[in-house]
Amino acid sequence: MLASYLVHNKEELAFKLFMDMQWLGFDPDIYTYTSVISACFDGAHKNHGKSLQGLVIKRGLEQSVPISNALIAMYLKSNNRSMEEALLIFEAMESKDRVSWNSILTGLSQIGLSEDALKFFGHMRSVVEDIDHYTFSAVLRSCSDIATLQLGQQVHVLALKSGFESNEFVASSLIFMYSKCGIIEDARKSFEGTPKDSSITWNSIIFGYAQHGQGNIALDLFDLMKESRVKPDHITFVAILSACSHIGLLEEGCRFLKSMESEYGIPPRMEHYACGVDLYGRAGCLSEAKALIEAMPFEPDAMVWKTLLGACRICGDIELATQVASLLLEIEPEEHCTYVLLSNMYGRLRLWDAKASVTRLMRENGVKKVPGWSWMEVHNEVHAFNAEDHSHSHCEEIYLALGGLMEEIKSLGFVTSSKVLMHDVDHVDECIDSTLCLG
Repeated sequence: MLASYLVHNKEELAFKLFMDMQWLGFDPDIYTYTSVISACFDGAHKNHGKSLQGLVIKRGLEQSVPISNALIAMYLKSNNRSMEEALLIFEAMESKDRVSWNSILTGLSQIGLSEDALKFFGHMRSVVEDIDHYTFSAVLRSCSDIATLQLGQQVHVLALKSGFESNEFVASSLIFMYSKCGIIEDARKSFEGTPKDSSITWNSIIFGYAQHGQGNIALDLFDLMKESRVKPDHITFVAILSACSHIGLLEEGCRFLKSMESEYGIPPRMEHYACGVDLYGRAGCLSEAKALIEAMPFEPDAMVWKTLLGACRICGDIELATQVASLLLEIEPEEHCTYVLLSNMYGRLRLWDAKASVTRLMRENGVKKVPGWSWMEVHNEVHAFNAEDHSHSHCEEIYLALGGLMEEIKSLGFVTSSKVLMHDVDHVDECIDSTLCLG
């Protein structure tokens, strides 16, 4: 009965039945605990999850590997990605299996702690004898996030030796990793060496070409996918719409968006509408982009509004940008990107008072700009930098090299855009330096 409730997404009834079982004197077993804990995957059921964890400790079951694994998964699947709680459970486990290790590795990768994930993978290899396709997929995702090609290639070799290279999830991760590292040719090789009976690998290679500005090849691959009788899914259409956006195929993209449900039985989701907004925005059709948002069958989320705000920046529509930014700040008042984008638009148009008001609003709301980071890999070591960084051990040599590079750029006729940079800056050279500052 409990399993039936969970299969049919009747979580509240399952929780009630679980409590009734104990009231009637039935002692839940490990399977019962893991089943109920698995239902606590979002914010709405977080309190149930906390209560269940307390009950597990009270009953002395915290060293049960299946129960601990279920608790780790519960925290990692929750909306706020409770990594700290998951790690506490993991570290307290006297015995861990491959699922325990994979859960933490995947969690670190999914929340963007890629360097931590790679370190964790190194430790995992010294403890776990047999790693599986979940392990490879997670670690390759981390390699992709920081574009560490050499480490990604080493993991590729390890996957090959372990017999997982042709697994659809590993192959998809390899395709994504090589695409993200700028080696689309190797991404294609990984694709060609994989069975093509799943949409997973097709989606990855279509995305790869779309992101590399080779949308026509992406669309050709979509045709091949259909010829191979592989059914497209909702992710396929995100890739296709992205491809159309990147190469300016407005009519083609609109046709794909409209045909999703009628031809393929796939109702457009939020991400598809965001792609549609991006498609119109890149073509300079802001009124059509806004109309698409207004016609959506559900309330637009922050992602959709951010896409429109980005389009306003490209087109220079400050009036619409201000309206969109106001809506965004109601949804995500602590998201620094909205403030920064609006501030930069005001600066570009020399609206210095408006720009200053955005800065004041950030300060009043306690919002700080999160610095962007860049990575480069030298001799199999990843070096991370942010703008105007002076913390690197080879800082002097780096800035010396940048100075030489700047002189070369000047000799080729480069002139910095001073519309924004000249405000509150005393010297043009300072503006030019800031455009190169280790970012």
